[in-house]
Amino acid sequence: MTLVLLVRHGLTAGTGSVLTGRMPGIGLDDRGRAQAAAVGARLADVPLDVIISSPLQRCRETATAIAAARDGHRVAVTEDDRFAEVAYGDWTGKPIKRLAKEPLWRVVQAHPSAVRFPGPGGESLPGVQERAVAAIRDWNARLGPKAVYLVCSHGDVIKSIIADSLGLHLDMFQRIQVDPCSVSLIRYTPLRPFVLRMNDTGAGMGGLAKAEPAAGGPGRPGGEAAARPGLGEGDAVIGGGAGG
Repeated sequence: MTLVLLVRHGLTAGTGSVLTGRMPGIGLDDRGRAQAAAVGARLADVPLDVIISSPLQRCRETATAIAAARDGHRVAVTEDDRFAEVAYGDWTGKPIKRLAKEPLWRVVQAHPSAVRFPGPGGESLPGVQERAVAAIRDWNARLGPKAVYLVCSHGDVIKSIIADSLGLHLDMFQRIQVDPCSVSLIRYTPLRPFVLRMNDTGAGMGGLAKAEPAAGGPGRPGGEAAARPGLGEGDAVIGGGAGG
C-alpha cells in the first residue's frame, strides 16, 4: 500500500494577487520560507523514499527545505515536469482582480472540466488532472507497494489528484481547499485510493470561530486568509491554486 504525501509550496509575494503560473523566478517570500521550514520539521521523522518536486522555483525551495530538515535521514529531491503548475496561457502574470472579470472566470469556478486557458500555451484542466494522476500512478509502480514518498506541487494540481482519489468529477474539485505548505496523505491500494488526510497545516482550531467560508478556484480569495488569524486579503490562497 503506497503512501503519498502531497505538499503545496509555501507563500510567495504574488500569492493571492497575481496568477504567476509558470513565470520563472517566483520564489518563496519570508512567510513561505518559514512555512517550508515548519512543514519540514513536522515531516522530519516520516520515512520517505524520495521527494519529488515540480520544477518551478517555489516548489524546489519548499522541497529542499523539507529534505534539509531530515538530519541524518537525507532524501534526494527529484523533479518531475508532470507536477508543474497549470499552464495558464495568456492569463499568466495577470492580476487576479482583472481576471475575475473575464467570462471564462465563471466557467473555471462552476464547470472546470470544460476549461482550457486562453492562448497557444494554455492548458485544459482535464489535461492537468490526467498528467498529474498519471505521474502518481507511474511513481507508485516505480517505487512499489511499500513506498512512502512526497510530492511538492501546486494547489490546482494537488486538488485534481485529491479529487481523483475521492472519486469526484473534476467539476467538484473547487470544493477542495489546499493551503500553502499543507499536507495531504493518500494511501493507494490495488482496489482504490484512500484519502487519509487533507489540507493539514498543523494549525490549531483557535481561528475557526472567525473564519469565513473559503471560496475555491483560481483567484477566489478566502482560503488562507479565512483560515488563518492575522492574514488579510493579500495573503489569500485563492482556493488552493491560481498559480500562487
